[in-house]
Amino acid sequence: MFNKGKEDEKKAFIWKKLNEISTWEELLKASESLPQIVFKHSTRCIISKTVLRNLEGDWKASTHDSELYYLDLISHRDISNRIAADTGIHHESPQLIILEKGRAVYDRSHNSIEAEDIQKFLTSLNG
Repeated sequence: MFNKGKEDEKKAFIWKKLNEISTWEELLKASESLPQIVFKHSTRCIISKTVLRNLEGDWKASTHDSELYYLDLISHRDISNRIAADTGIHHESPQLIILEKGRAVYDRSHNSIEAEDIQKFLTSLNG
């Protein structure tokens, strides 16, 4: 009962799976009109698991539009390599990249991935 607002906020955080090169190509095109967020996650890394848990726990329902993609890079290293090639951003894990108008405009890795910072950046894009 007392956590209802917090649960409603958390439900706003919905991952789309990035498990095909064609999905990467589609989201790159979609970034022309709407920011796209990619979280590259290593399922074997405790730091990556912690960052993912913190990101999901700290994310607030927001008024800005964006789509959120989750990449299991252990299963889909080819996609991670393609992202690095297309964006020029060296692969790290965990890593979060925001794309706008077909290019990477924000990237963070490891403990630099903070929900509040990401949301402030997204708000500045809509500015």
